[in-house]
Amino acid sequence: MDPMVHDMPTLFAQLGLANDAASLRHFIDSHSLQKEMELSEAPFWNASQAQFLRESLRDDAAWSETIDQLDVLLRQ
Repeated sequence: MDPMVHDMPTLFAQLGLANDAASLRHFIDSHSLQKEMELSEAPFWNASQAQFLRESLRDDAAWSETIDQLDVLLRQ
């Protein structure tokens, strides 16, 4: 069992982004996804971030819920 907590701040840190509450809110407020766009295909990710998101959704269930939450937040 993986003891690491996979919450939103941890996801942002994994993506190499600032992960304090204000930075998370700023990122979510300043980025959005089109209805038909996959999260990992968004133009604001670099290649390694997009790859992490794709692989984590496909192969790592521990990250799936948090990545799905981010996807929802970026579509609001």
